[in-house]
Amino acid sequence: MTRLLALLLALFALTLSLSIPARAADDISAASRSVVRVVTVAMVDGEVVGFGHGSGIAISPTRIVTNAHVVESAAKYPGNVALGVVPSEGQKSYAGKLIAIDTARDLALVEITEGRLPAAAIYTGPLDSGADVVALGYPGNVDLATARSANDYITPRTPTRSEGNLSNTQAVDGVAMLIHTAKISRGNSGGPLVDQCGRITGINTAITRADDGDSPFAFAIAGRELTRFLTDANQDYASIGTPCLSLAEADARDRAAMDAESRASAEANAAKDAAARLDRELKQARAEEDALASRENRIALAGVFFVIGALAAGAGLLFYNQKNIRNAKIAGGAGAVLMLGAAVLFVTRPDAHAEIAEEAAIAPATETPRLAEGSFLCTIRPDRSRITVSATTDVPITIGKGGCVNDRTQYTQGADDRWQRILVPNEEATVTVASIDSTGRDYRVDRYLLDAETMTKARETRAAITLKSCTANPDELAGLAAQQDAIRSALPASPNERLVYRCQPASGAAVKPAPAP
Repeated sequence: MTRLLALLLALFALTLSLSIPARAADDISAASRSVVRVVTVAMVDGEVVGFGHGSGIAISPTRIVTNAHVVESAAKYPGNVALGVVPSEGQKSYAGKLIAIDTARDLALVEITEGRLPAAAIYTGPLDSGADVVALGYPGNVDLATARSANDYITPRTPTRSEGNLSNTQAVDGVAMLIHTAKISRGNSGGPLVDQCGRITGINTAITRADDGDSPFAFAIAGRELTRFLTDANQDYASIGTPCLSLAEADARDRAAMDAESRASAEANAAKDAAARLDRELKQARAEEDALASRENRIALAGVFFVIGALAAGAGLLFYNQKNIRNAKIAGGAGAVLMLGAAVLFVTRPDAHAEIAEEAAIAPATETPRLAEGSFLCTIRPDRSRITVSATTDVPITIGKGGCVNDRTQYTQGADDRWQRILVPNEEATVTVASIDSTGRDYRVDRYLLDAETMTKARETRAAITLKSCTANPDELAGLAAQQDAIRSALPASPNERLVYRCQPASGAAVKPAPAP
């Protein structure tokens, strides 16, 4: 047995000089990264007495789903049959270990003992008859036409894809099966049937015989059977229930939603302006009423002063005629003062029309727009997103001064007034472009599911900058921005996935708004 394991490990750890060409980042190619060849090798007394293979797909970085009949010999003869897993890209193959098997559903779970694989997601939403589907795997007839040695069966290579349509769902021996027209053959067993977003809809398991000119049909174990099997095996998996949209459709929905929000905002602003105009008109009317009342009161008071002054002047004249000079002077002076006051009051009477002063708008100082600061809770907007593989739980975000997010990740400002950071992980084969607008309300995540060669280049570019935390140093920020631009230039034109979140201030959190540009 020791000799057997040594031979198998040497076989599966073979390092190949063959380079794998980069693939376009379409959804089917992204799903192909998760597809593997599952190999069984039977040995007796150190001699190879049997060799078989099928296909499989990773549902976690270290766990693969395949058909039970592909690995059944390893379950029956664990001491003589070993499992191997050959990824679709890279330079190594790995030994595998059988974790769970369900012969009734024809499903098995295999674990690789080293290495990591990109995990695919399972589609759990409804499937319509006629939907486009793609079978991925390693058909034996293709191997017979292309393989030249045993090494070809353990060499990582891109799986074969075959397109077709879903016919319907039928129960076969109590197991839900998808009947479809994607062409498969022996060797495809255990490989995935995916939708146009690259999500697993079923596991291919059998084909009909095409005798006497009959058209062949293929059978795939339905996704609901797969999820039950994984649940029984206590295996976590990613699942997506939203319909498959093209990026163009998602962008159109996003624009429509943004237009609707803009219209709603414009209507709210118009209503606010109308309310302000009405308030101004009411204030104007009240001001004019007050001005008219004040004018009339002033004129009336001037009239009273004039009458009293005239009476006082008359009294002074009367005293003068009576030779009472002292009282004549007092009465005449008082009358003169009162009539002069009446004249002043009349001349300075208010205008009958009043104007409300316009509130002066304070022009903000011209400065580079800054990112709003505070704590936010961001919630997915499915109507504006294209979801293919990722979970859509709420995302808490804390934005600090100068674009420091969550106290550890430095964002930089782009040309479109959005702040962004491109994340290139060491293990996951995904480049993420996270961005947020200056108000802190619109958070977006674009994911690019890339092949190994492109990921290697992205990691090499990322390694050129050693910035590990937030900074205010302009030289470090400029270097980070240049690095981000270099990584973005190496990415495909469109992402595989776009998640759009609407953010609201977290409960009890204060938000410091960004100054207007």
